[in-house]
Amino acid sequence: MLRNLAALGASLFLLACNAPPADLAKPAEPMGAFKLGHAEVVAPNLQKLLVSRDASAEEWSAAVDKALEERFRRFDGDQYYHIGVSVEAYSLPPPVVPGKSALAVRVTVFDDATQAKLNEKTKEIHAIHVFESRLQMTREDQIARLSESVALEIEKWMRQMHEEKGWFAPRKVAEGVAADEPGESPAE
Repeated sequence: MLRNLAALGASLFLLACNAPPADLAKPAEPMGAFKLGHAEVVAPNLQKLLVSRDASAEEWSAAVDKALEERFRRFDGDQYYHIGVSVEAYSLPPPVVPGKSALAVRVTVFDDATQAKLNEKTKEIHAIHVFESRLQMTREDQIARLSESVALEIEKWMRQMHEEKGWFAPRKVAEGVAADEPGESPAE
């Protein structure tokens, strides 16, 4: 009986480690006036680290883009911002090889209205999974989980910048002027 309870507890722990972020099921807590305009993900200098399975730049770009869209399309502010991400390095150890799954990216956030970068120097973000059940995960599962984790870390950093530096603070809008669509100039 005790052994069964221990096995159940261990199974639940491993499932929790591999589950998608639970916060995505809840409404997003506003982040100032933030609304995602575009998320652009590239991987021109992608490096495979340590003992790792292969993954292409296209796979990483698609997976990170999907995770960013899921996370940031939930925000319904009235000012558009764009997120640029460069996937830099990854590690996807096979199931029986000890090691950590990891993903490193560089992030830049742009204000659509001013066409300016909010961070002059790119921000490095890392997602590292130490405890994961790779025996039950495919390579694709690992890529998806790391992408979700890096998107969450990007949100945490952006929230910190919102609090510390006033990113995404509402701007005064002239009366009778509607918010513009991302990337468009106001009508004359």
